[in-house]
Amino acid sequence: MTWLRANTLSRWTTDRWLAPALGVAAAAAGLILLLVLVFLLRESAPLLSSHAFMGFFLDAGWYPLEGQFGMLPMVAASLAAAMGALLLAGPLGIISAIFLHFLAPPALARLYRMIVALLAGIPSVVFGLWGLTVLVPLIARWQPPGASLLAAILILTLMILPTVALTSASALAAVPKSLLHGAAALGLTRPGTILRVMLPAARGGIINGALLASARALGETMAVLMVAGNVVQYPGGLFDPVRVLTANIALEMAYATGAHRAGLFASGLLLTLVVMLLAWLAIRANRGGQHV
Repeated sequence: MTWLRANTLSRWTTDRWLAPALGVAAAAAGLILLLVLVFLLRESAPLLSSHAFMGFFLDAGWYPLEGQFGMLPMVAASLAAAMGALLLAGPLGIISAIFLHFLAPPALARLYRMIVALLAGIPSVVFGLWGLTVLVPLIARWQPPGASLLAAILILTLMILPTVALTSASALAAVPKSLLHGAAALGLTRPGTILRVMLPAARGGIINGALLASARALGETMAVLMVAGNVVQYPGGLFDPVRVLTANIALEMAYATGAHRAGLFASGLLLTLVVMLLAWLAIRANRGGQHV
């Protein structure tokens, strides 16, 4: 009894000190995010506060030396690449999670999870090198020039697939066992249990993972820069070369000055706000997917 009381008091003391420390860490993370936003706003203010701001939406293209800062072609290319990758990686990731959680033997499941985690840890520049030397020439044989929106979508699919697969597997693993037992008691087959019980119950976590994967796809720079072709134009088809916002910042920041530099910071601010929106949606989806 004395040992139990001492152990309880020890845990209470640890918790009492841990809570303020975690609060300080959370406040510091929020403060850093706020400082980043303030920095982006300050650097892009020369352009945002002038009439040139409307050029983001009205100018025909991105010609900063001529005072034209049309971002819509690059915004459209960024969204097309990210959404195309999600359309491919989403179903593949969910199928991988189903195989990992329900169909694979334990030894194979461990090996498969290890491979997926390894894929998630590969640097983006390695994906870019593979895409540039293997994928782009293959696409060029089919439809020149090869460096295109399709190449960007396929590379991003490989990069976000582990995120979708692992988060979906975690969401399925978090579903209460009572739902499985209830489905078995009702006589549902394994496919019926997966499709009608498990996937709906894990919907919130799966959506959460898909939104986080979309945020990564939107924020990816090097791999997309290497395979997309980097032509500022609206994507008229999968084989058109395009330039995304992140690649535009990486290519031009080294020599940008004045309004040109402010325009690049404004595009960075736009990307940050979009990623924050996706993160907020992921939090809402996670709350909505909690099991009762």
